[in-house]
Amino acid sequence: MNKNHFSSKILRFIKNNSVPFLFLIICIGGVIASKLSINYILNEIVNRLDRNLFLVLSLIIPVVAGMGLNFALVVGAMAGQIGLIAIKVLNVKGIAGLFLAALISIPFALLFGYGTGKILNKTKGKEMITSLILGFFAMGLYQLVFLLFVGTIIPIKNPEIILPGGVGLKNAIDLKIIQYALDDLLKVKIMGVNLPLASFILIGLLCLFTRFILKTKLGQDFRALGQDMHVAEVAGIDVDRTRLIAITISTLLAAWGQIIFLQNIGTLQTYSSHEQVGMFAVAAILVGGATVTRATIGNAILGTILFHTLFIVSPNAGKNLFGDPQIGEFFRSFVAYGVIAVSLVLHAMQKHFKADEEMETAE
Repeated sequence: MNKNHFSSKILRFIKNNSVPFLFLIICIGGVIASKLSINYILNEIVNRLDRNLFLVLSLIIPVVAGMGLNFALVVGAMAGQIGLIAIKVLNVKGIAGLFLAALISIPFALLFGYGTGKILNKTKGKEMITSLILGFFAMGLYQLVFLLFVGTIIPIKNPEIILPGGVGLKNAIDLKIIQYALDDLLKVKIMGVNLPLASFILIGLLCLFTRFILKTKLGQDFRALGQDMHVAEVAGIDVDRTRLIAITISTLLAAWGQIIFLQNIGTLQTYSSHEQVGMFAVAAILVGGATVTRATIGNAILGTILFHTLFIVSPNAGKNLFGDPQIGEFFRSFVAYGVIAVSLVLHAMQKHFKADEEMETAE
């Protein structure tokens, strides 16, 4: 009897965590097939955690508040890039430049987050598709501003970033003035692995902030909305206001996350750096076992590790298995887009299994 009970618990655990298990198996296979050294893989994983985890963690609060996966992170990323463009124009270097970029991004992120929240409040129940389309719309406006208004309405004359005709920003802007400003602030090497402690301290503070806010009255309101919006409204919670706060916090965190990401990269691709932000962050948290209704800090960390491990090993694995490195590159693109579909299908199956279990229990 005890063995049967134990077996059923194991099966339930595997069902509930089928997505992480699936990608863990794929990652192990990819690591073996790639024949890359463990030290190289660990260094790459740490580097990708450093630059991506802040963005992934910014997804948690909207999920808890019942707003699904926030594909509109791209809007927050644009606010962060505005801050970086400003410090490039002002030529403020190092950690001071990074701090100033974060400061400049705040009003833009709050404004964009407020606008996004207002739109999502008009489309309750369809937040994910709305935020995805909203991201594409925002990209159009962003390109209009930085291709047409800069140099005409917005007087920027810096030849380093302006196109030769004097109107519009260049496709790529060098960010060497702040590259590794945060990563090199406090760095140690342990067993051949470089650890940017300052970046991880900042990520740790975000984890603490997320835990803290979810334990407050506001956090309880977020949870109540996530469980049942109608019941929360009957209980006296201002639904629209609470949802607005959740999405604004997420947008602000996305702006700061994009700044951290780009200070590690060292180059701002003016018209494309923000394009895949929402897609990759959503894919990572889903791989970690999150759903459209539940997400934790653990899901974000595990998902970022698994998702980016796959990105690191897939080109070499493709080369060794099929003799063509290009296949590995195609596989990376397939993973980036396909993981969301696979994860959502598996989560839908889990929901179906859960509903069946509840019906059996009721009978």
